[in-house]
Amino acid sequence: QVRLVESGGELVQPGGSLRLSCAASKFSIKDYGLNWYRQTPGKERELVARITAINTTYYADSVKGRFTVSRDNAKNTMYLQMNSLKPEDTAMYSCNSPTLNLWGQGTQVTVSS
Repeated sequence: QVRLVESGGELVQPGGSLRLSCAASKFSIKDYGLNWYRQTPGKERELVARITAINTTYYADSVKGRFTVSRDNAKNTMYLQMNSLKPEDTAMYSCNSPTLNLWGQGTQVTVSS
């Protein structure tokens, strides 16, 4: 069935970098906008970044200048490059296709020394 699978989350020190991946199966991402969200326990899910089918991007103020969203349609994968990570970036990160109402299972990012 159609699905999204995230990977790349791990424990990283403050100031470090990570690249998250969101791989799509059974559909082509080239025609769809995709989102990265994050959530921590007790807080509402936050839209972190968005990339449209024509590669227009949007970022939350909290990550602007540090995170970069991109897509490789040939690999059917979206990415989130996260630099200068802060402890407050700790969360479960999930990708989403709003058009297909499709979510991945999430990948945990923990920023801690």
